[in-house]
Amino acid sequence: KVQLMESGGGSVQAGGSLRLSCAASGDSSDTYFMAWFRQAPGKEREGVAVIDIVGNTRYALSVKGRFTISRDNAKNTLFLQMNSLQPEDTAIYYCAADDTGVLWIGHNDYKYWGQGTPVTVSS
Repeated sequence: KVQLMESGGGSVQAGGSLRLSCAASGDSSDTYFMAWFRQAPGKEREGVAVIDIVGNTRYALSVKGRFTISRDNAKNTLFLQMNSLQPEDTAIYYCAADDTGVLWIGHNDYKYWGQGTPVTVSS
């Protein structure tokens, strides 16, 4: 079993940056795939970025070139560096993990989920 804890959310002005972290505790073998999702008010949850254990990544088109997903396997921690933030990036950001899956931004059937961290971008 894996527990995920996000941190690093906050409020920034448009054009600013934030770095989200997700600390995973428990069986590290269950974190082969890790991903960031977000859910804006009144909208469905959407995939933002996904990474596998060896560092292959996929991004949503809306964040490609602005966000970078990475992981520290030794510390079992996932990161999301968010640059050039825009008001439309405002959402609750969640990390997710699973030992099986696909490297596809549209895949959302993850076994483990964090509680989320809020990000607010003002214009």
